Amino acid sequence: MITDKDVALAQETFARLHEAIEGVIVGHARVVELTLITLLSRGNLLLEGVPGLGKTLLVKTLAGALGIRFSRIQFTPDLMPADIVGTNILTEESGHRTFTYSPGPLFANLVLADEVNRATPKTQSALLEAMEERTVTVGKTTYSLEEPFAVLATQNPIEMEGTYPLPEAQVDRFLLKGSMDQPDVDELVEISRRNTEGEGLKLPQPVAGKAEVLAAQRVVREIPVGEGLRRYVSRLVLATHPSTPNAPSRVRSFVEYGASPRGAIALILAAKARAFLAGAPNVRRADIESVFLPALVHRLILSFKGEAEGIRTESLLRDVWEQTPLV
Repeated sequence: MITDKDVALAQETFARLHEAIEGVIVGHARVVELTLITLLSRGNLLLEGVPGLGKTLLVKTLAGALGIRFSRIQFTPDLMPADIVGTNILTEESGHRTFTYSPGPLFANLVLADEVNRATPKTQSALLEAMEERTVTVGKTTYSLEEPFAVLATQNPIEMEGTYPLPEAQVDRFLLKGSMDQPDVDELVEISRRNTEGEGLKLPQPVAGKAEVLAAQRVVREIPVGEGLRRYVSRLVLATHPSTPNAPSRVRSFVEYGASPRGAIALILAAKARAFLAGAPNVRRADIESVFLPALVHRLILSFKGEAEGIRTESLLRDVWEQTPLV
C-alpha cells in the first residue's frame, strides 16, 4: 500500500536527482525530463542527435547521481552479440575443465548503448531480450538482470555514413524517443566555461540509490488514470492505424503500420511518471500531451508513398492529436 509519505519521499528524491543532473548538463531540459520519465517507468530511452551534443554525458551524469552500476557499450560494426551479453568460457580448476559463464556489460543497472545504430542488425537484436524481459539467455541458461535496469541508447541520424537502421522490433522496445538539438549562444558559452575553467567538468556525487529508485517506480505505478483518459489513449493509438475509421486522412495516405499496443502502455506509463514529476495526484490530459510524441514517434512505419514524399511522423502524430476528440 502506497502512502502519502511514500509519495512525498519519492518526489523529494527525484527533485534532488533533477537538480544534480542540471548541475552538469547545460540546456536539454526536455531530454532530461524524458530521461527521468523513462527511469520512473522502468523503460528504455532512445536518444538521437549528431555527435558532441552531450548524449553520453547525460547518461553518465544520471548514473553518477544515482550511485548505481553503470556500463557503457560502444557499438561498432565489428561488435558481436557475445560481446554484450557475455559468453561461456572454458576454465580449469583442480585438473577439471568446465565452462563458466562470463557476464557481459549488459549486467549493470544503467546501460549506455552508445551509437547503437553503428552495429550490425544481428548485434542490435541481442539487446531485445534484455530490454523487454530483463533477462539474458546464453546457451540453455537464462540469467536475470538486477533491478533497476534501463538501456539508454544513443543513435546518430540515419542519414550519416556508417549507420544501420534499427529493426522495427527493437525500436518498439524503447519507451520513449528524444532528440538533442544544438545549444543556443548562452548555453554554448556556459558549456565552454564549465569545460575550460578550474578542474573542468565533474560528475555529481550520488544523491539517491537503487532502493529509492525502486520505491519511486512503485509509486508511479499506483498513480491513478481515469477511465475516460484511458479510453482516450486507446483511441489516440488506434488513430495511428490507416485501417481504422477515425484515422486522419494523412495517416491513411502515408502510414503503413501504426503504433502497437506497446504504444498505449508506454503512453500511460510515461503520463503517470510525468504527473509524478509535476506533483499531480493523478494523470491529466496535459501529461498525456507532454509525452504523446516521444512515446509514439518511433512506432509509426511510413508507407512507400510517405517515405518518397519525405513525410515526418511528427506531423502525422500532430494530426492524430488534433483530430481525436477527448470524449
